[in-house]
Amino acid sequence: MGKSIIAEGKTTNEAIEKGLKELKVSRNFVDIKVLESEDKRSFFSILAPRVVKVELTIKDTQHEEVKERKAIELSEEEQEIAEKNVKEFLENFINELPKDTIYEVKKDSSGLYIEINGTELGFLIGYRGETLYALQNILSAIANKNIQNKVRVILDIQGYKAKRVKTLEELAEKVAKTVMRTKKPIKLEPMQAYERKIIHSKLQKNEKIDTTSIGEEPYRRIVISLKK
Repeated sequence: MGKSIIAEGKTTNEAIEKGLKELKVSRNFVDIKVLESEDKRSFFSILAPRVVKVELTIKDTQHEEVKERKAIELSEEEQEIAEKNVKEFLENFINELPKDTIYEVKKDSSGLYIEINGTELGFLIGYRGETLYALQNILSAIANKNIQNKVRVILDIQGYKAKRVKTLEELAEKVAKTVMRTKKPIKLEPMQAYERKIIHSKLQKNEKIDTTSIGEEPYRRIVISLKK
């Protein structure tokens, strides 16, 4: 469940605005429950200061990113078709890359795993892997041609993803320590869903730390904070 707070104000809107300011999020990213409305005032409380209480809970999208995808079993025929589709594309694609570039395609009942290796392939990875993920999406569309079940395609170039996993796990631990020391939440920069999942997974066993995703794609990011 996402982080929750109770905010007070003279009106419902004032209470909500105070809560949003404290959580540092917009209204789109919270569930709001009115605990005490300005309309529910008794005769005996008419002289008391008006106080409206609302509970704001950050929408919990972490679960969606951390949970495992439902397994899809591809038939051997589907695996063969997917592999053929991708190899036909890669044979032509590789010809446009440096001469020492090679690729390997592995298949199983869950999908295809593609590795591209060679020198001077940084342009295929792009800033924070943006080009790599775009190419992965293209390969996914190609692999799924004439196949009923969805073929999962995982692409890596020059071992980028393994290096990125290590970098993100180290970042998660470093930021978590800072949050525990300062007792203040920290927003990370926008990340791919795949990268957010790495952060969530790394910190989900930390009993003192909470991780929540906020924002819309492609600017979706993680907030690391102390558990209440």
